[in-house]
Amino acid sequence: TDDTAMTDSAEKHDNEGRLEQLRQALDSGDAHQVRNLLSGLHSAEIADLLESFPHGPRETLWELVDPDDLGETLVEVNDEVRAGLIDNMETHDLVAATEGLDADDLADLIQDLPGDVIQETLRAMDKQNRDRLVSVLHYPEDTAGGLMNVDVVTVRADVSIDVVLRYLRLHIDIPETTDSLFVVDRDDHFKGVLTLSAILTNDPDRLVAEVMNSDVTGIPAEMDDAKVAKLFENLNLVSAPVLDDEGKLIGRITIDDVVDVIRGDADHSLLSLAGLDEEDDTFAPVVKSARRRAVWLGINLFTAFLASWVIGLFQATIEQVVALAVLMPIVASMGGIAGSQTLIIVIRGLALGHIGVSNARWLMYKELAVSALNGIAWAMVVALISGLWFKNPDIGYIIGAALVINLLCAAVAGLAIPFVLTRLNIDPAHAGTVILTTVTDVVGFLVFLGLGTVFLL
Repeated sequence: TDDTAMTDSAEKHDNEGRLEQLRQALDSGDAHQVRNLLSGLHSAEIADLLESFPHGPRETLWELVDPDDLGETLVEVNDEVRAGLIDNMETHDLVAATEGLDADDLADLIQDLPGDVIQETLRAMDKQNRDRLVSVLHYPEDTAGGLMNVDVVTVRADVSIDVVLRYLRLHIDIPETTDSLFVVDRDDHFKGVLTLSAILTNDPDRLVAEVMNSDVTGIPAEMDDAKVAKLFENLNLVSAPVLDDEGKLIGRITIDDVVDVIRGDADHSLLSLAGLDEEDDTFAPVVKSARRRAVWLGINLFTAFLASWVIGLFQATIEQVVALAVLMPIVASMGGIAGSQTLIIVIRGLALGHIGVSNARWLMYKELAVSALNGIAWAMVVALISGLWFKNPDIGYIIGAALVINLLCAAVAGLAIPFVLTRLNIDPAHAGTVILTTVTDVVGFLVFLGLGTVFLL
């Protein structure tokens, strides 16, 4: 929408303005101004700024961050930047930074801390918080259990609303993003949800059991975080209870946790298409970045040699009909684009749970039909231009036929590759593009030059 675009533009302008102000303050050595600029920012905003500075200025900026913001900021920055910041911190500073963090945030951070710091951090915690941390660490970080916060407010079904209100008043504060309380029995088995609106709008003498929502289903602790995000999206949830295998309440997930998952998945999908990682440091050292990207460049080089080998098989044909060499890139390029369109649709569908084995055949028919229509339409255009260009209608017929065949093969490859890679436990967003490009190049060259050899020589 226009409003969203304006908001994004304004946020981008604010970030650029902060970056420029901080750069000037750092260049002038004005530490006081830097502290003032950082003091009014949220930890997530400070994390964005840290990720936007190269090494050197980043470390200087980090030293000027308010000590009270260090822990939250470490949680917000990506893994590689976090590792660099932690390496430059003293043990006592790291221990101090972990104080006051929620169990779910501490669970994300503590695995990146040095062993001696972990021991100091655990010793500094009281038993309740230590038990909470252990319960989160019990689950993989990409599950509901690893995502949850164990700081929950529970009530019993057999008490009155008035008792609940008095109970809440005894709390100094309640957890952030609390839109409801969770109803449990004496053994902590989940029974339902008591919303804050129900507490405020019902007679204080009514029992919780009479006004609670018992139709709410808890989220299994082992559920994948992507499925959790989908559940929040479909049901418009603000928070949800997390249950263990016995149906006991062990924590809750809130919408702010889910937003982090959604953004992380989006970054992963985008960067994986280029063989990169969302946790990579944008300003990582040159040698480190070059080494990381060299792997995928090497894979791409191998596939390029494979395509060149196919072309070499038809060297004699190309020497006699030079027009084929001129037109070859058209066939390969059109196939690559068509295949990428299908590939992205399928990867997105798999990620959202919209595509599976049950409906893959329908999608195959649809993509083949789309490729056939586009193939025929653009084949006619390319055939006409090529025939007039080289004053040979046979060349037009050949490239037109090759274009249709390659687009159909691209549709099949774009659909099949994500399923095959998923079956092999390989991220299709990571390797799909390289494989697809190889298929469309090899098939395109093979069909085009093969038809040229048969009909022009």
